[in-house]
This record gives sequence, C-alpha cells and structure tokens, in this order.
Amino acid sequence: MRVVRVETTDGIRAGRIEAGPDGDVVHALDPAGGGPSVLGRLDDLVLAAPCDPRTIVCIGSNYACQVAEKGRDMPVQPAMFLKAPNSVVGPGVPIQHPREVERLEYEGELAVVIGSVARCLTEENAMAHVYGFTCANDVTAHDWRADGQWSRAKSADTFCPLGPWIETEPDLGPLALATRLGDTTVQDSDTGQMIFPVPAILAWVTRWFTLHPGDVVLTGSPAGVGPMAPGDRVTVEIAGIGALSNPVALRD
Repeated sequence: MRVVRVETTDGIRAGRIEAGPDGDVVHALDPAGGGPSVLGRLDDLVLAAPCDPRTIVCIGSNYACQVAEKGRDMPVQPAMFLKAPNSVVGPGVPIQHPREVERLEYEGELAVVIGSVARCLTEENAMAHVYGFTCANDVTAHDWRADGQWSRAKSADTFCPLGPWIETEPDLGPLALATRLGDTTVQDSDTGQMIFPVPAILAWVTRWFTLHPGDVVLTGSPAGVGPMAPGDRVTVEIAGIGALSNPVALRD
C-alpha cells in the first residue's frame, strides 16, 4: 500500500493510493473524521511530506561504495547523527540554498518510517515495528561541518525532503537507488551495498533512542554525493518505492 499526506482546505489529510479508471486516486484513511472519503486524483493533489516525525535519526558512511570512494576504513558500528524536524519538507518544495553556503550537497537515501513504539529492538523483531519506507534527501551544507558538530549543516529549514509517499509493502531485496541532478544521474547504487542493513540499524538506534510512530531513520547515502545549486532539480528514486523531486532555490 502507498500512503500519502495531501494538502486540503481542511488541512493535511492522510490517504492511500488506489488505481482508478482515469489514473491513481487517493482515498482518505480517516473518512470517519469528516470530509470526503475520496480526496481526489493523485495528479491533481499537492503532496505534503508523507509523515511528521518528531525524531529523525541518520546513519553515516553506511554504503561500501561510499566508504571506498572516501578512502575510509569500514565502520564497525553504525555512525549516528540527528536532523531537526523543522528540516522536513515534501515533494516539490524548494530546497533553500543559504546565500553564505558555498557547497550545498544532495544525499539520496532510503528512509524507514516507524509504525509502533520501538525501544531496544533486536534484529529479529525490528521489522515488525516498521510502517514502511520512503525516499529522502539528506541535504547538507558542507561548509558548516566546520562548526565541529553537524546541527547547522544538517538541520536548516528544507534540509530533509521526504516522499513522495510511504510504501508499506516493498520488495525488501536490494533496491536500486539513484539520484539525478536535472537529467544527469549522479548516484547509482542499490541498498544491497549497505554495510548495516535496516534490522541492524534499528536494533542499534533503539538502544539509545526510543522511536515513535511517524519517526524516521535515514539509512545512509551511496557514492556520488555532490553539490547542487539554485536552479537545479534533484530527484531521488528508489525502485519499488517512488521518486522524490525538489527544485533548489536561493534562500531569501
């Protein structure tokens, strides 16, 4: 099932995507809460971020191809950092390029959306706490890493595009992951390159953080991370899940 959140005159509502005779249609997940049970044709709707996380945990250096590209040693445990919730935006929303940043980078990633309270999980039971998966762009202001910690570099407004929807039943084999800058493919890998797979990541993360429904874990980015500039459009596409596309605009 593909689950979206859409903007309506009554606020943001969640729905499921179903095939219709004239294209995909979004049916409300909360028809009892008032409003129409059919929200409209998917192509006619404005999509919001597919979840509203209060915690976003990210894993760094988790693809063998990226570790090799950087000439680093293979990690012995997942490296964690946080992004702030204010950084979340949905598909189509411009990524704001701060004027003072010389190098703003894209990082295409598979994002895990939590479905039930998750604390001290094991690799064996971790997937039972997953609601589904979506695409993410872990936007990074490379210059601001010099702060000595990554809060500003990773968490400015619009630095965590998510979407376009949550796929709740993906094929969990290796999923092709590609990032395009305009029409040029700049990252081309698959989730089989992960050093720590999703169950291992969740078991590690939840030793330290209790995660709640709607929280998100970003699982790392493959080789090919690079700069983007105002006027660019960045698309992160994961096979079996979807494509997340956002323009880049100069911040006011």
